[in-house]
Amino acid sequence: MLQFARCKDYLSLDPAECRELGRSLGQRYQTAAPFPHIVIDDFLDRDVLKAVLAEFPASDGKQFFDRDQERLKFQYQPLEISSGVTRNLFAELNSQAFLGFLEELTGIAGLVSDPYFEGGGLHETKRGGHLGVHADFNVHSKLKLERKINLLIYLNEDWDPGFGGELELWDQRMKECAVRVEPVFGRAVLFNTNLDSFHGHPDPLNCPPERSRRSIATYYYAAFEDGVAAAPKRTTNFQPRPGSADKTDWQIRRFHFVNDWVPPKLQRLAHRLIG
Repeated sequence: MLQFARCKDYLSLDPAECRELGRSLGQRYQTAAPFPHIVIDDFLDRDVLKAVLAEFPASDGKQFFDRDQERLKFQYQPLEISSGVTRNLFAELNSQAFLGFLEELTGIAGLVSDPYFEGGGLHETKRGGHLGVHADFNVHSKLKLERKINLLIYLNEDWDPGFGGELELWDQRMKECAVRVEPVFGRAVLFNTNLDSFHGHPDPLNCPPERSRRSIATYYYAAFEDGVAAAPKRTTNFQPRPGSADKTDWQIRRFHFVNDWVPPKLQRLAHRLIG
């Protein structure tokens, strides 16, 4: 467990402790299948996470994702959240100390945190909602860096397995689910994000109406070795599971086709014509 030290009213992580924990788990992370990942229980101080949960924002009137591939999913960026402890936690998850933990854990040097929290923050999925199996977008829209690492920390106390919501990690050919992770309180999942690191919680939640699946999500980046211009640009790439009723995301497939085959100067026009 990573501990927080109190600097007057601010909670901070210790750089040396972070690097030591990352080193101790590095081999386990880097050799995991179907792609580098790790599941860590009691990852952060439970009292801090309970304070974040106690001040979790209300979803009243907030827009949410509502389509075949992702339904009843809400996102709250740190700037939308009035809780001081929550903002403090996100600041530390973006800190030099925590980047040291990640670099030792993953073996990836030069990691950069995201001050814009693009796609990150607090996540919530309501009863009946789901997030289809997918690989994440690979280029940060503002920083123009390559997405490398996902961190998820679950905030679901007394989570019954019958509620569903397990995170699934699939093999690169989308033939089978290799790992399932229950989203229980205090459990963290970290994993490499590549064009074929497929994951999601694709089955509709079966929790009571007053419950929801809640988590903290932060993402980390690094510079492209050959520059961003040489990289394929991918948005969230949903994949139907074999033998399931999952719907193919044709809009995203058209987007990727244009990016791969249409000259850059004509891509904006092509996206407008087929969008």
